[in-house]
Amino acid sequence: MSKIVVIAGFAESLIRFRGDLLAAMQTNGHEVAAIAPEDDDSVRKRLAEKGVEYHVVPMARAGLNPFADLRYLLQLSQCLRKIKPDVVLAYTIKPVVYGLPAARLAGVKRRYALITGLGYAFTDAEASLSRNLIKRVASGLYKFGLSFATGLFFQNPDDQKLFKDRGLSSKNLPTLVVNGSGVDTDSFPVAPLPEKPSFLFVGRVLRDKGVVEYAEAARMLKPTYPHATFHLVGPMDSNPSGISEEMVSSWEKEGLIQYHGAVSDVKPYIAACSVFVLPSYREGTPRSVLEAMSCARAIVTTDAPGCRETVIDGENGYLVKPRDSADLAKAMGRLAGSRELRERMGKTSRELAEQKYDVHRVNSIMISAMELRG
Repeated sequence: MSKIVVIAGFAESLIRFRGDLLAAMQTNGHEVAAIAPEDDDSVRKRLAEKGVEYHVVPMARAGLNPFADLRYLLQLSQCLRKIKPDVVLAYTIKPVVYGLPAARLAGVKRRYALITGLGYAFTDAEASLSRNLIKRVASGLYKFGLSFATGLFFQNPDDQKLFKDRGLSSKNLPTLVVNGSGVDTDSFPVAPLPEKPSFLFVGRVLRDKGVVEYAEAARMLKPTYPHATFHLVGPMDSNPSGISEEMVSSWEKEGLIQYHGAVSDVKPYIAACSVFVLPSYREGTPRSVLEAMSCARAIVTTDAPGCRETVIDGENGYLVKPRDSADLAKAMGRLAGSRELRERMGKTSRELAEQKYDVHRVNSIMISAMELRG
């Protein structure tokens, strides 16, 4: 039996994205603890129900303050010394960059990083001074943090190639690509398909997620498909790529989008839609798409890193060009015009979810790679 610590940059993600992995570690007979920045009683309680001990180490999520980040590293190391884990798994940029050297300082022998997506700086978008600067800084930070890793997981081959080409990780560091975070196909069962075309986007309201293209595609489709509905679910975000509340309100007033804000349970929204849309510029592997696939929904997403792996073009949905509203509208229009097509592609999505993205299979691969078999 091993003692494992998972380090996160956001407490709720331990439940939403890593809950099944934490449970699988427990099932294999290991003692599991988690570290995140927020003193969140709800997360603490839900983790305790899974038998996972929760520790708080404050972290400045945004910005680069070397003094605050050094304090975060040292406090992480102090916390890890108290827990005395055999294994540390860190994900998202600051936990990877500072969590791995902190684990090394604390004497942890096995230190793993999980790259779940590269975010704003690495999207294939028009270069700007700020974006290039952020990319350069982020690259240097990743290179530093990963020099302390003993293993590295990616969620898509494009990210793996980028890290290799940029020399962000050692050539000798063992790496493995896994199929995202997986999806629990029992928790996201097949849902009856609505008669009318209803499109759904779930994610943070960011330009880099393709939200603007989604609204523009809705504008193009409304005259031909007046009964089609276009739904947007997710929180506003202060990210440099964030979209203003005023812009979202203007789409609502125009009758393009129905905005539902942040929700705690996406299942009713997926069940109510007939097509799931994510026109993102770059992802790790989008969990929202996997959940929609599990519910037997056709997918429209981009031919971009992390997204392209989820769709066999023309089989369970369509791949479209990133940042191309017309191409997005064309694919959505095909599905809006045929219930039979929506049903057939949705069925294929479910089959792919079961065969490729089943969470138990994905977690089993990660646990084996970390040599955590009970």
